[in-house]
Amino acid sequence: MTRQELKNLIHESIENIDDDEFLRLMKQILDRKYVPPEKVTISEDQINRIESAKKDIAVGKYLTNEEATQIIDKWLTR
Repeated sequence: MTRQELKNLIHESIENIDDDEFLRLMKQILDRKYVPPEKVTISEDQINRIESAKKDIAVGKYLTNEEATQIIDKWLTR
């Protein structure tokens, strides 16, 4: 059974369980294994910078990883 199949079966099982105490115990178990990611918020300035970067990329104004690495290597050898 694949991981996704197992997850689907667990979801289905949980949806059909009406035992509150059992569900609380399941939540305690899951809380030990899964911590939801923090909600990420970005500022208006960050949104503007992202949009500006997207426009630059669209017109070919960017560095490849190789070009960026070469520039960094030059900075580090100064």
